[in-house]
Amino acid sequence: MLMNLILGRHFTDHSRSLLDRLRPMAAGRLKPGMNAYAEQLFIYCCFDREKVKALELDCPMVGIVLHGQKEIWLGDRTQVFPAGSVFVLPGGVAMDAVNIPDETNGLYVALRLDVPDLPEGIPPLSTAERLQGGEAGSFGVPLGEDLVEALCHAATAIADSAVGETIRRLRMAEVLALLRPLPEARALFRQSLSEEVAWLIAAAPSEPWSVAGLAAELGIGASTLRRRLSGEGASFRSILRRERLKAGQNALSSGASSIAAAEAAGYASRSHFSRRFRETFGTSPTGRR
Repeated sequence: MLMNLILGRHFTDHSRSLLDRLRPMAAGRLKPGMNAYAEQLFIYCCFDREKVKALELDCPMVGIVLHGQKEIWLGDRTQVFPAGSVFVLPGGVAMDAVNIPDETNGLYVALRLDVPDLPEGIPPLSTAERLQGGEAGSFGVPLGEDLVEALCHAATAIADSAVGETIRRLRMAEVLALLRPLPEARALFRQSLSEEVAWLIAAAPSEPWSVAGLAAELGIGASTLRRRLSGEGASFRSILRRERLKAGQNALSSGASSIAAAEAAGYASRSHFSRRFRETFGTSPTGRR
């Protein structure tokens, strides 16, 4: 019982800190409906209780309830998120949502942070992870001091038009790095098989990748890998070429010679690398058109 009380107190403290820092940010945008700060950051506001049936998001999102209460109905399971809660919702899954204004001020306000793709350095769930434990039991994310700081920094950076895209993606990556180990946040990291394949190749582009070797890495059969990639409109060969050329381009941008860039990209032949590079980027690795 004492441990439960301690955990509850810490959760309340972290929730209060989150509200104290993010509510002022939303104060100037309390218009009914979705109010955009930036491409992936929104404030949603309503003044009357409302139910949205069969809500299906285009991409997963992180939500923070600032005023009022949100209920999510998925099948026969209901989850309730009061003010100060952080939750994750999956993309492409139909669910019902109920937004309930606060009895004191008559407001329901929530911050929505969309995650259409994963920043560089944040891996999607592996095949093994997707198979472990099934669906998470809750969309509610446990709060800690580091996560509160990361969420507040990300929200303020994304909302500030003067902040560059590199910094915005860095702040988003900090949030996702903290959420990555949590089963409650698993929906954020469920990417397509082609994206998982691209991640593996990008992590070691110079490796002698083959369909059989990559399939073994993923824990599936080679024919299954080909079939599923084809169903996504992709192929092993096209992904391998794209990721290797990206690695070569990054090496060149860092000052590497064309020979070193070809090696970093896994090309044994510099001429082959140069030809593929020109076909893709319209210029040779040395910058000549």
